[in-house]
Amino acid sequence: MTLELHTAAPGTADEYPFGRRQAWFAFAMTIGLMMVDYLDRQVIVSLFPYIKGEWGVSDRGLGALVSIVSVTVALAGMPIALLADRWSRVRSIAVMATVWSLASIACLFTRNYGQLMAARAFVGLGEAGYGSVGAALIASVFPERMRAGLLAALFASASVGSVLGVMLGGMIATRWGWQAAFGVVGFPGLLLALLYLKVRDYRTVALGPDAAAAQPKPGAAAFAVKALARSRTIRWVCLGAAAQLIVVSSIWAWLPSFLNRYHGMAAGVAGVHAAAIVLVGAAGSMFWGVVVDRVGAGRPRRKAYIMAALCLLTLVLFVPTFAGTGPAMAGGTQIALIALGGFMMTCTVGPVSAIVIHVTHPGLRATGASVLSLFQNLFGLAAGPVIAGSLSDAFGLDTALTVMPLFSAVAALCFVVASRSYEAEVARAARSAENPASRPSATDPVHSPSVARDLRIA
Repeated sequence: MTLELHTAAPGTADEYPFGRRQAWFAFAMTIGLMMVDYLDRQVIVSLFPYIKGEWGVSDRGLGALVSIVSVTVALAGMPIALLADRWSRVRSIAVMATVWSLASIACLFTRNYGQLMAARAFVGLGEAGYGSVGAALIASVFPERMRAGLLAALFASASVGSVLGVMLGGMIATRWGWQAAFGVVGFPGLLLALLYLKVRDYRTVALGPDAAAAQPKPGAAAFAVKALARSRTIRWVCLGAAAQLIVVSSIWAWLPSFLNRYHGMAAGVAGVHAAAIVLVGAAGSMFWGVVVDRVGAGRPRRKAYIMAALCLLTLVLFVPTFAGTGPAMAGGTQIALIALGGFMMTCTVGPVSAIVIHVTHPGLRATGASVLSLFQNLFGLAAGPVIAGSLSDAFGLDTALTVMPLFSAVAALCFVVASRSYEAEVARAARSAENPASRPSATDPVHSPSVARDLRIA
């Protein structure tokens, strides 16, 4: 790992601090680990029928096995991201990947529900901060004009990892037993953690007039909390992102069981069909990330408006689709409509990260992204499966999945409110980047003019 950056003359088209090759290598490695992250996180979804049959766990208890990962990610994410911001993004990511991979392998040896829950909590502890730190790294090595699209692709890779987890989980469970699935999916992360040390990191940016504030100490933490807490845009975007992810996580967690119960599919076959729909969602995430980038070019608040509209379209598609479960709707038609809704529902994943980073001080990008991650995981990814599972126990899974998309309306409202402060906060973040203590020096090869220009854009 090295901090030497590619330099470029001001005003040239080359706005890559490290150069294109190193930027794309960092992107590829970060995407690879994101896939493994969600592979380990979502493999359990296709194992629900086996766990329910062997241990007699309720739907709410099954949902909790998914949610516990998101809870630990949310609670530990911000401290880990702040440490990464002030220490090293690359080393932090390598450590995180090692921890979550070992924890996933440990699930292989559990013998009851409590042990499995504890092991899953450690998976979340390892994954805490990865999405936000990885997003901050990508945002800092690419030009601003590419960020929403690239971050959408980064988080779309989470969908691909989820697909692999659901597919491999069902296939491995059928052949070798459901616990063996955890052992198989845990090992790739250990290899990628070692290779990630080859990624180039960017130098920690000072937070204020005192350059020593760049070091990990209580003063830096206080500055971070104060700087992020005053952002109205971050607050509303985080709430909107969480509300939309309640819908996404509900569909991801319960679709295999829905297909198993209402369409009579075997667990392995249901997992494959659900995985295909998750993959459609990954394509939707990348597609809508590019759309939002282009619609918002020159007028940032348009990004919030288009996300609000897409959330409402998700609601319009899903509610009648799940409400029509039964003889009135053919199985193939319902699955096709669910796939179309899956393409829509991931519309906010990339853009919300880009917006938060856009209004955050350059020295706090990973920490700002971790605030978003906290809301997404604790109030979105963790809440969705448990709420849906509780509704399923009370009213049936079809009713639960009919009700859950109503959270998309909440998301749309939050994005509209966020639009009112977005452009003003973009300008404020640009002024923060021009602070003399955090402005890169033209004589320092690490603090090149191209980096200064990138910070002002962000």
